[in-house]
Amino acid sequence: MDEVLLRSLTPNVLRILVRRGADFAAAEDAVQDALIEAIRVWPAEPPRDPKGWLVTVAWRKFLDATRAETARRRREDVVDEEPAPGPAPAVDDTLQLYFLCAHPSLTASSAVALTLRAVGGLTTRQIAQAYLVPEATMAQRISRAKRTVSSVRFDQPGDVATVLRVLYLVFNEGYSGDVDLAAEAIRLTRQLAAAIDHPEVAGLLALMLLHHARRAARTTPDGGLVPLAEQDRGRWDTDSIAEGVEILQVALARDRLGEFQAQAAIAALHADAPTAEETDWVQIVEWYDELTRLIDSPVVRLNRAVAVGEADGPRAGLAALAALDDSVPRHTAVAAYLHERDGDLATAARLYAEAARRAPNLAERAHLTRQAARLNAQRR
Repeated sequence: MDEVLLRSLTPNVLRILVRRGADFAAAEDAVQDALIEAIRVWPAEPPRDPKGWLVTVAWRKFLDATRAETARRRREDVVDEEPAPGPAPAVDDTLQLYFLCAHPSLTASSAVALTLRAVGGLTTRQIAQAYLVPEATMAQRISRAKRTVSSVRFDQPGDVATVLRVLYLVFNEGYSGDVDLAAEAIRLTRQLAAAIDHPEVAGLLALMLLHHARRAARTTPDGGLVPLAEQDRGRWDTDSIAEGVEILQVALARDRLGEFQAQAAIAALHADAPTAEETDWVQIVEWYDELTRLIDSPVVRLNRAVAVGEADGPRAGLAALAALDDSVPRHTAVAAYLHERDGDLATAARLYAEAARRAPNLAERAHLTRQAARLNAQRR
């Protein structure tokens, strides 16, 4: 296998696919798949025209991916925007694909990344953002996962925990990202809950329903972000909240606490408060303490710092925040909020502006920019 030849041909093949009409990200994925195929096939059957072979295979991979994406979107179109409560229909092949991609031969993180790309329909960039790693790193991880499973039989499904992780990441991307996948993630989680008796499956379904219930109030008509404290709670979906709370209570009664149940408990406390001022922040901090014992991640500790700031005052929140690396996403925005609550408007305005420059999307950037402008206006 002439790897130097493969590397030299890759840019040309990529340009040809783009000229044929493929968008750059999809072309990159197709070329990666073709390179993996070349590594597998060429040692035994070297092509007479390597470039032509790569172009043909990459274009076929691109068309296959496009057809799969079209089919996935068609499945989403038949799902109502607001998932209906009640029993789920019979399990379809989509959920089975989630389990098959979570193959035992892969690490959990690689299985999640592969499933998000191959079945969930997320781009490599979206998956990298979810994992807080560079896009190139995630592209390599997905390529390695594809190579690993290219020679194995898909007769050993993956474990439930990996599939739950995938479903949660798909939901999060659909809830706050560029592609609407939230309803599809809820649909599949309903199916999984109907198929197996598992408290964490119930916890994840409750969490999704509680978050999804606030969806209509999260943005303004022009797409601007509305913080939780400022949302019109009359627009929250009370049926989804009631269903989520009921599912959560049954799961918690089994005394097998997991991370999704803990997160759902926090969401339920927010949903239960008639106003933002009546939120039980002390109990929310206690649930974050439980959550950090289950998954001690920087994002969880960041959210805990916010809750501490509400329960014990902004300086206590800033002290909790000081223990975290400032490279954690949204760290600067949280620091700005806590400094504002502490009365330091100059520092808060500066941090809001800095957070806006780091924002992962336009809506968040616009919101943080408005916050900085508001405080600067107050100081004049």
